[in-house]
Amino acid sequence: MDGGALYNPRTVEEVFRDFKGRRAGLIKALTTDVEEFYRQCDPEKENLCLYGFPSEQWEVNLPAEEVPPELPEPALGINFARDGMQEKDWLALVAVHSDAWLLSVAFYFGARFGFDKADRRRLFNMINELPTIFEMVTGTAKKQVKEKSSVSNHSSNKSKSNSKSQTGLQGKYPKSAQPKEEEEGIEEEEEEEHGETLCGACAEVYTSDEFWICCDICETWFHGRCVKITPARAEHIKHYKCPSCSNKRARP
Repeated sequence: MDGGALYNPRTVEEVFRDFKGRRAGLIKALTTDVEEFYRQCDPEKENLCLYGFPSEQWEVNLPAEEVPPELPEPALGINFARDGMQEKDWLALVAVHSDAWLLSVAFYFGARFGFDKADRRRLFNMINELPTIFEMVTGTAKKQVKEKSSVSNHSSNKSKSNSKSQTGLQGKYPKSAQPKEEEEGIEEEEEEEHGETLCGACAEVYTSDEFWICCDICETWFHGRCVKITPARAEHIKHYKCPSCSNKRARP
């Protein structure tokens, strides 16, 4: 298990990087890899935990045997509730516990390496700028972004809609794919229009220097790299369906 025993982040920036990596892994488990995560959480197995690692990977495993553990442990026994709840409610429950675990790990490092009041406040503010895992899993983050964008700039939303229909399923191309004389104007315009758009996989804010693609079903935007779609491949996709929409199936 990778749980952080091999290295210890000692600065606010290092702890925040550790937080973001673990968070990305957990979001991946609960969204793009949800079918595999569901399968691994077999209620017939022992008490299982969901771990996120700084490498942006996730793992379902038994808790550490050592007492006390190297790091705070995630919620124990998440697999036992799997078949007793609707899937969306179960995923939301795991997401809430995952948020609590991420904070406990971050502030464990902060306490261990003597962060003062200012450092703790700065770390929390950096963390608080990101949507929670619960918000990502339940769609609250997208709803908040849409509401904020609608209130702050209605015309920007209209422009974004037009931009989507114009670029179609080719998504957003990096600057290198645009004519040089148009780069500066397009980049500035896109940053303004999509400034509140979050990647549905990693929750990072839109930037114009990376390729993005939008799901035709849920209308969520993704980094091409997060869903393994290249600009060349996007050219041949008529209707793009993101991993989450592709994996959806009725649960008993």
